Amino acid sequence: MMVRAQRHPPVMAYIGLGSNLADPHAQVLRALDELALMPGCTLCFRSSLYATAPVGPVAQPPFVNAAASIATTLTPPALLAALQAIEHAHGRVRDGVRWGPRSLDLDLLVFGELTLHTPDLVLPHPEIAHRAFVLVPLAEIAPSRLLIPGQGLLVDLVAALDGLQDVQLIPDQAGPP
Repeated sequence: MMVRAQRHPPVMAYIGLGSNLADPHAQVLRALDELALMPGCTLCFRSSLYATAPVGPVAQPPFVNAAASIATTLTPPALLAALQAIEHAHGRVRDGVRWGPRSLDLDLLVFGELTLHTPDLVLPHPEIAHRAFVLVPLAEIAPSRLLIPGQGLLVDLVAALDGLQDVQLIPDQAGPP
């Protein structure tokens, strides 16, 4: 008897992108293109690019950030592995330094309505509500009524930003496709 793999309907997932090394602008644009090519995924929207100040104790250059939405049939761990493979292809080295400079950072922010806490993956992203460099690009492409599980509505999270985090639109960028 042959058993067929069960196919699940696609889930909408949101990904944050960032880079501050090795031509960050090009790194993020190339990664957005690569997201569109991932098996089991369809790129739905991509935000404009934003210039942002780094967060954390390590002195480093400014970041280029963006967000993307994909419809995916991958599981969260499989999607995380695919994102980390793209990071690795861009020269990302995970050396244990938190909030340090990086050639490419792809964060799985939200995966449908799923809440998950494993040693390798926390969903939604645990810092999403406090990071303008994530919320501003995300608000450009996601419905304002998007519910971030356990955090609240996207529109409310954006409204609650403290205004101290500098997020600047990079001019002359194509917005959502």
